[in-house]
Amino acid sequence: MTSEMITFNNGVEIPALGLGVFLTPPDQTAAAVSTAIQAGYRLIDTAAAYLNERAVGEGIRNSGVSRDELFVTTKLWPGQYGHDGARHGFEGSLTRLGLDYIDLFLLHWPVPSDFAATVEAYQTMEELRAQGRIRAIGVCNFLPHHLHELQERTGLVPALNQIELNPFYTQPDTVAANAERGIVTQAWAPIGGTYARNPNAVTHGVGTPLEHPVITGLAAKYGKTAAQVVIRWHLDHGFSAIPKSVHAERIVENFDVFDFSLTAAEIAQIDALDTGVRAGGDPETFSADSYPTDVDAQ
Repeated sequence: MTSEMITFNNGVEIPALGLGVFLTPPDQTAAAVSTAIQAGYRLIDTAAAYLNERAVGEGIRNSGVSRDELFVTTKLWPGQYGHDGARHGFEGSLTRLGLDYIDLFLLHWPVPSDFAATVEAYQTMEELRAQGRIRAIGVCNFLPHHLHELQERTGLVPALNQIELNPFYTQPDTVAANAERGIVTQAWAPIGGTYARNPNAVTHGVGTPLEHPVITGLAAKYGKTAAQVVIRWHLDHGFSAIPKSVHAERIVENFDVFDFSLTAAEIAQIDALDTGVRAGGDPETFSADSYPTDVDAQ
């Protein structure tokens, strides 16, 4: 069983489905990563701010799969934006991961209050990519006007934009802006984990998308779990998705989505669950102080 692939605007290919490790404790990360790789995952997504890059590297080394078969993503924290900060942040991530190069390096958030530093960091990432130390660069949580400004000020188009995206929050304007520029859309919290962590954002009278009757009904129809249906919905849209879990059986289960597809009508049914309500952080107001994190202390 192997993941479907998506091609970036620079020709690099990324597996459509990967393992995310946001909020995965470092002492559980290595096992989750090696379990995922042994189950067929080839994309692992982490970030300096997750404070588990060392454990991700350990999991990769323990997996028994060669580095050149894997696709590793990590992210630069806003506290390290600017030219010197971005270089320092990249070197720190590379050292903690124990790798010689990174497949995809992302700006973790736009910082509207200091977009000049955001731009400078992105230009520095492009320098590192041109040196062959990164295969592709991109962004996270950028709204259409952030993408426009970044392109206007750098002349560069990101390979990927990783955004909060699930059946309750589909971000159609951002997805369309990505598509117009040839940018791959990747979903974080793709099965709606943000709703479980933010009860004030619960909608449709259920706790998460996995409890909605449309999703559970399709799960029963296909003999799949609700999570598998939602992951398949992402893939059928052409998105990349990075669900997380520390449970071996769930990690394996989340990857078992390549033997069915949803119909256009079923995809539209799930699309209709969108509420337009964000459960995670707000890209319009984000800064390094939003979630104070000392990434160098790990």
